[in-house]
Amino acid sequence: LIEVPNPNPNSISNHPSNLPGPTVSACGTIVPWAPTVVKINPTDPTATNFCRYWGDEPAFGGNGNGINDEANGYKYKQIIKVIDGQAPTATFVQPSCDNQNWFTPNNNQLWNEMYWWDNGIQTHDLCEEPTDLSITATDACSGANVNIEYLLFLDLDGDGTMETVVNSVNTGIAGLGWNNVLYNNLNTPNYGGGISRAFDGRPVPTNQKYGFSIQESVTGTNKTASVRWNTQQNQNTHVVPELPHGTHKIKWFVTDGCGNNSEYEYTFTVKDCKAPTVVCINGLSVNIMPTSMITLWASDFLQYTEDNCTPDGQVKIGIRKCGTGTGFPVDANGNPITNVTFNCNELGTQCVELWAIDAQGNADYCETYVIVQDNLGNCPVGNHINVAGALKTEMTEGVEEATVTVNGTSTFTPPYSYFDLTDDNGNYQLINNVPLDATFTIAPEKDDNPLNGVTTYDLVLISKHILGLEPLNSPYKMIAADANKSGSITTFDIVEIRKLILGIYTELPNNTSWRFVDKAFVFPNANNPFQSAFPETVSVANAMTTQFGKDFAGVKIGDVNNSAVANANMQAEERTDGTALFDVEDRDVKAGETFEVTFKAAQQLKGFQFTMTLNGVNAIGVVNSDKVTDNNFNLLPQDAMAVSIDGAQAFTVRFRAVKSGKLSEMLGVSGSITRAEAYGDNGRLNVALRFDRNIIAGVGFELYQNQPNPFLNKTSIGFFLPEATEATLSVFDETGRTVYQQKGQFDKGMNTVMLERALINTTGMLYYKLETATDSATRKMIQAK
Repeated sequence: LIEVPNPNPNSISNHPSNLPGPTVSACGTIVPWAPTVVKINPTDPTATNFCRYWGDEPAFGGNGNGINDEANGYKYKQIIKVIDGQAPTATFVQPSCDNQNWFTPNNNQLWNEMYWWDNGIQTHDLCEEPTDLSITATDACSGANVNIEYLLFLDLDGDGTMETVVNSVNTGIAGLGWNNVLYNNLNTPNYGGGISRAFDGRPVPTNQKYGFSIQESVTGTNKTASVRWNTQQNQNTHVVPELPHGTHKIKWFVTDGCGNNSEYEYTFTVKDCKAPTVVCINGLSVNIMPTSMITLWASDFLQYTEDNCTPDGQVKIGIRKCGTGTGFPVDANGNPITNVTFNCNELGTQCVELWAIDAQGNADYCETYVIVQDNLGNCPVGNHINVAGALKTEMTEGVEEATVTVNGTSTFTPPYSYFDLTDDNGNYQLINNVPLDATFTIAPEKDDNPLNGVTTYDLVLISKHILGLEPLNSPYKMIAADANKSGSITTFDIVEIRKLILGIYTELPNNTSWRFVDKAFVFPNANNPFQSAFPETVSVANAMTTQFGKDFAGVKIGDVNNSAVANANMQAEERTDGTALFDVEDRDVKAGETFEVTFKAAQQLKGFQFTMTLNGVNAIGVVNSDKVTDNNFNLLPQDAMAVSIDGAQAFTVRFRAVKSGKLSEMLGVSGSITRAEAYGDNGRLNVALRFDRNIIAGVGFELYQNQPNPFLNKTSIGFFLPEATEATLSVFDETGRTVYQQKGQFDKGMNTVMLERALINTTGMLYYKLETATDSATRKMIQAK
């Protein structure tokens, strides 16, 4: 048999020229039966004439008699190829705000180098968002056995041209490496040129920097590929890449086992989808000007704005009256509207919208209100009356900076609301505001500085009242003792007040700092003010004349010995009659050791409170006794604990040593959380620890947080001096400019300086610093507009 080979002239396996079988005939046979002339192998130097396999040709060993008796038959292997000509298919989701988490804050450790530049917001720190680029492919023949590659085209300079390409076949160890893109490599061969630039500025080792990669997974007959970041150290751990804002493009290449290829290409715009945060200042009060109107600016209502990408100074703000439009308020030229004007027809509470818009055009707003008043009589006089009165304590001290609100209705006007802040004598007045024949309610309110006048000595007095040993002698003191506003005085009130003293509470959860009682009200039973409801507002019906003398008694909750400072004219009682010593046995402690320490008063005390500083030890528990329990302590703060005890002369605390040392060097006294003071028969005392009746540790130099904070018009700054000395108190604005300074001689112990807004003439975040010849300390405070 003559064996006839299959011709394969082309090196590509399934090339069409390799598919036809050859024709074998005598040399010189004409078409259509002419012998095939073709290369048997693609590397053959010349083509082969298949007449050589006929058998009778003399040139190829035959006798040439034309009978072809040389061939007994032919042997030929027929190859049948079934070719898949259908390309694979794929699905993808084009990234947008609806399907991506494009609400994240800018990460200043990514895409933040001097060679990156965002011309829109003028910064080298490109804003970025986590962008999930994925495609899911399948093939009718190969199923999930497809190859997926991508080209990612990036516009990294924000000029509208995608100049940088990331090629998935060249990422990681294949060439690109990690923390690297080839900037401006678009027009270079195989995208291998360009300028090498880093994008990961995280403070991690080089092998933990991010780099571009491709992540693949298979589910059934589907393969999903995603653009991801990985690190050289953990190349199989992938994260969604953070791509800079801008319009980019990706091109996916999907190839099946038969060489069929599909391409999918789409652009996408990475952008900030989160609107800026805008926080309003609530409750502004203004007076109509002599022009019979008042103009207010957006900045008057702004507490702060912040955005996840746009710098603070580039977030624009605008303002409008509520219900007068939609979207960010702009004028006819497209500029932000930044002011609103009210006139005499708009007296009362007016609602405004304060808007903020970022560089991407995302906008949001907050609603607030302003009370427009005419206390100066600049509006034409109509049918209005005046309302005035005073807020005073039981000791006739004026309650300053309380808000007195008048809410009401009238036949001739819509519902209205006006308010006034009391002055340092406790007086309030609303002139020419309330309509004639009005029905209204007067409601005072003050809810700041809850610790004002509240100490453990108040708990001593409340305990005596509960036990019947020394009842509180006025209904106002009893109201002050009802800390949980339950209409009774119990040990639960003591627990609530003690939590406030210990710093566990920042305010009483069920009560305000002050309560006010109609001064004209007579208690049916002065020994039990809770027997019947007492009025905390005053109502007036169909008022036809001016309403003066609408007075209230101010009650500072928790203060039953009238020690609260109600106004700036009062002086806080800072004088002490010596020092209460607590004897402690000194000893050496070892790191990890758990031990108990007993603190015993050296003299008889009615009560005491202080902050104990801890240096190298942690307070882990209390040894309970008849009059001392866990409720007398706050062990939560680090490096300190707070103590408030009445009715006991000693207490024991369990400690665990963090380091080795001398106990007397590890424990100290402070007023940072709970003010340090004790109460003896002759009055208030300072507090100190005495170790082995020798080493004394008392309160050192300390500067305390101002109260109230934030403040409107006045605030008090307290500080403790271990010795009488000259000290300087300075106040600075956020730029470091000195806006107030007071120098003077101050006494040993607790001191207080009253600071008025008019003296500093600025608003917002402030810093205050106390300096002596040996010590200094600085704290922050906020002056609210």
